[in-house]
Amino acid sequence: MSEFRASPDVAAEISRWLGYLGNERRMSTKTLEAYRRDVMQFLDFLAEHLAGTPTLKQLAKLTPADVRAFMAARRSDGIGNRSLMRALAGARSFARFLERNGKGKVAALGAVRLPKLPKNLPKPLTVSAAKKITDTGLRDNEASEPWISARDAAVLALLYGSGLRVSEALSLRRKDCSDTTDAVTVIGKGNKTRMAPVLPQVAKAIADYVALCPFEIPPDGPLFVGARGAQLSPRIVQLTMARLRGALGLADSATPHALRHSFATHLLARGGDLRAIQELLGHASLSTTQIYTAVDAERLLEVYTSAHPRAR
Repeated sequence: MSEFRASPDVAAEISRWLGYLGNERRMSTKTLEAYRRDVMQFLDFLAEHLAGTPTLKQLAKLTPADVRAFMAARRSDGIGNRSLMRALAGARSFARFLERNGKGKVAALGAVRLPKLPKNLPKPLTVSAAKKITDTGLRDNEASEPWISARDAAVLALLYGSGLRVSEALSLRRKDCSDTTDAVTVIGKGNKTRMAPVLPQVAKAIADYVALCPFEIPPDGPLFVGARGAQLSPRIVQLTMARLRGALGLADSATPHALRHSFATHLLARGGDLRAIQELLGHASLSTTQIYTAVDAERLLEVYTSAHPRAR
């Protein structure tokens, strides 16, 4: 990691802040590095802007104009609103840590409005398309070996049937799944564990793949392996989905992650409880899950039409 331009007191607090995020908030190494990089960019700008490395006292004296100058500088570097918002979120997190620990209040960061982001709704597949994607029969004409076709079908069935992220599915061990498995424990974002259901059809798809797999898969080994027996790469899952997308004439938005969106949207459309879906997806906040209510607007309109006395 490269050093950033800050006084010793600020550098010491950053070290403590990152330790707190990693040990108590259980953030991943990648997330910690992103937060550190964002704060480093903010401090580097302030070192130029203030003509000297910023101290804790100087951070407390920052004005909204100083923060807006940072935003303008980052925009001139060509970054978009999403990246800028993330950078400010990292700086704000550090500022909150300072305030909680009696090291001063960086009020200027909270006084500046965050850039607006366009509302990009998840793009789930239709129920019929999702079923076809996870149908082993769709792969009968593929040139790949039968065990590879079975593996691909099992992975995609798991993404849609259990609402897993690709990384969560590929991190499963052989001992996590058996012919009678009805749930698996996965490690999601922030190293948080949760239980995910496994439908009988999905368990069968996994069992069929394991039976055909030419490699010996030890209990502690990865459940899904590549052509050489090593842990399956996410890129292979993406390429598999791209082939099926082309075969079915689906939009480019039909990615492996879209199967997770489909899982949530289809559950909601069939009366699934939003809190339960939040737990199944492993969302820390209900507001993250609520985005699927916008996707399911058509269902809400149908409920209104059928239930409201004036709609009849």
